[in-house]
Amino acid sequence: MSVAKVTEIISSSTKSFDDATENGIKRASKTLKGITGAWVADQKVTVDNGEISEYRVVLKVTFVLDD
Repeated sequence: MSVAKVTEIISSSTKSFDDATENGIKRASKTLKGITGAWVADQKVTVDNGEISEYRVVLKVTFVLDD
């Protein structure tokens, strides 16, 4: 039997929401072992002078705990 945990992270990109998601998973993989999935819980943008300056995602990352 395995037990999984879900943790929330926030990631950003100046390119796109997809890029922000990929950045978040890459970074989380450096610390969290056994990642099995993730979902985007929220998306946000920051705006400077009427232009989008940053894309942000809130990710719920699922990983399996070691025995």
